[in-house]
Amino acid sequence: MKTIVAISEIRDYLQSERRNKTIGFVPTMGYLHEGHLSLIRKAKSECDIAVVSIFVNPTQFAPNEDFSRYPRDLERDATLAQSVGCDILFVPSDEEMYPSGFLSAVVVEQLSSVLEGKFRPTHFKGVTTVVLKLLNIVQPDVAYFGQKDAQQAIIIKKMVSDLNVPVRIEVVPTVREADGLAMSSRNIYLNAEERKKAVALYQSLKLAQSMIHSGERNCANILSAMQRLIQSQHPTQIDYIEIVDATTLEPKTELHTNDTVLIPLAVRFGTTRLIDNIIITV
Repeated sequence: MKTIVAISEIRDYLQSERRNKTIGFVPTMGYLHEGHLSLIRKAKSECDIAVVSIFVNPTQFAPNEDFSRYPRDLERDATLAQSVGCDILFVPSDEEMYPSGFLSAVVVEQLSSVLEGKFRPTHFKGVTTVVLKLLNIVQPDVAYFGQKDAQQAIIIKKMVSDLNVPVRIEVVPTVREADGLAMSSRNIYLNAEERKKAVALYQSLKLAQSMIHSGERNCANILSAMQRLIQSQHPTQIDYIEIVDATTLEPKTELHTNDTVLIPLAVRFGTTRLIDNIIITV
């Protein structure tokens, strides 16, 4: 595995490597877990060259969020990435990605202002800007994202389509702990008590799935059942639980046969904010 920190170096290196080869790209913020590793494995199995970036992107954190305490361990990450087939690890600095005088941003309107965007208004502007920048630098054939960040994946697909970026976006199923909790770098913040309670998120998503499969079509009934289940674990706060169209993110009130819906949620236990979701075809 080769580790590269400069944009000019990774561009030059890939230019000579890419002849008649396909490049799979996994952008991450590091502190890798099994969810990230599943993306890297998929990139390596489907493409000739697997590129992984590690960059804790400051522009997607609001001033009151956890940028400074976000877990970082580059040595551990490099070992894990290499163990599952990463060929090139790209680890740029903040200055490399955002040099003095950097002024540009990319915003996917509408999709970025709902759900997560309502609670983190500048978040997706930071995500889309850094992802487009990374796609321009690496120029992969395929880029891999996790289903856990469903809204992010939908927004990135839309950006790539709108701006004619020549890359295929692959969304890979969420990897979960044995009890169903979605793997996340932020799970490390949970104390033992909070960790036990957090499984209610997945249980509530499975409850919604079972209600829909049993014929429930009224979204308010499904959402209130989910809310009751999560409230029974006394979360600090429920930011949102919604049922939305899986493409447009428009809220749904009634479900109809063949609808594909996304049920995303964001819940706080202590100081830790967790997100999860499920996609269901009615």
